[in-house]
Amino acid sequence: MSTSSQLFREAQECIPGGVNSPVRAWRAVGGHPLFIQRGRGCRVVDADGKEYIDYVGSWGPLIAGHAHAQVVSALQQELKRGTSFGAPTAKEIELARIIVKAVPSIEKVRLTSSGTEATMTALRLARGYTGRTKIIKFAGCYHGHNDALLVRAGSGALTFGTPDSQGVPEAFAALTLVAEYNNLATVEAYLKADAVAAVIVEPVPGNMGLVLPEANFLAGLRTLTRTYGAVLIFDEVMSGFRLARGGAQELYNIDPDMTCLGKVIGGGLPLAAVGGKRALMDLLAPVGPVYQAGTLSGNPLAVTAGIETLKIVGNPSAYARLNELGTMLAEGLRRVIRDTGTLACVNQIGSMFTIFFGVDQVRDYATATQSDTAAFARYFQGMIERGIYLPPAQFEAAFLSLAHGAAEVEQTIAAAGEVLQNMRS
Repeated sequence: MSTSSQLFREAQECIPGGVNSPVRAWRAVGGHPLFIQRGRGCRVVDADGKEYIDYVGSWGPLIAGHAHAQVVSALQQELKRGTSFGAPTAKEIELARIIVKAVPSIEKVRLTSSGTEATMTALRLARGYTGRTKIIKFAGCYHGHNDALLVRAGSGALTFGTPDSQGVPEAFAALTLVAEYNNLATVEAYLKADAVAAVIVEPVPGNMGLVLPEANFLAGLRTLTRTYGAVLIFDEVMSGFRLARGGAQELYNIDPDMTCLGKVIGGGLPLAAVGGKRALMDLLAPVGPVYQAGTLSGNPLAVTAGIETLKIVGNPSAYARLNELGTMLAEGLRRVIRDTGTLACVNQIGSMFTIFFGVDQVRDYATATQSDTAAFARYFQGMIERGIYLPPAQFEAAFLSLAHGAAEVEQTIAAAGEVLQNMRS
């Protein structure tokens, strides 16, 4: 029995399902999860000492790679000063200024400890600002495990086939209207029929696998929300500081009212944020009547890791390199898909990608759920055998980092070709 297998057996005795986040359990791909011992650069080593090229990257935060020397050094220095104070620190201001400068739509920002807290706060602010209660979300978009947002959600909820969680009161779900991603008509129909407080969207969804916005979809959301007086919230917990310095909104030139950030801004430590226009943000307590709080919000260690990570990707060449690597990998995967006669497609933007099996196009929740999850599971296991660590679910985006290079990308493409050929024979 492997060490990871033994650890998983022990974990199930004291942790529900043996994991502290459902998708880690590998239920969608079979077998037992790897227990990771350490990571450096673009590689991780499991409890049995086997090394893998890592495309999970802690589910997106590690854009600079594992244990980056600059981040580790700064954390070591900060740790000597203390771990948490429950009081303001100067570094909170430093990080806030970096965010405000990088994301033009954000005039003020409030730090939180998780993306779930950030999206929850954004919705509360939108309701407080508009005096309305209903919100629009999109099928397959995941915004954390808030009660109001676990309706046809993506990520782990979609992976486990239970997008609607038990324990969520029907009254909460009734306030959530679900539109179809890349379909403006479904949004406008809701806006015409109801007084809607907010439209919340992953501008580039990564939680039903990676899906790209079609031409004019995001611009159309901006026009519709302004027309009907609804707040437009971009959930850039995943795409913020990953696709560009200013996130997806920079790439697509959109000015949302509020933005939720996470993952990259914490550099691998628990940190997220909600930011937006001054008129909205100044409704937050202690200035305004909308309450939000967090004992560990702006934790000095997380803020330090975030500052250093954002400095690293502040280099003008960083995103060009990530885009180059992402394009190289996607083109290579498409080539081996063609060469092996496999029915699959690859969605990619910058350093994010997903390979979908059994379909030739994925543009929304409906087409994503038509993909062949059993084929993905076989592909995943074949890649693991060859030392390539991918997200253990069809409906999760994979990530490159600045620590990856052409050699790792070529090794990954070669492994994929072998696995796909074996799957065809």
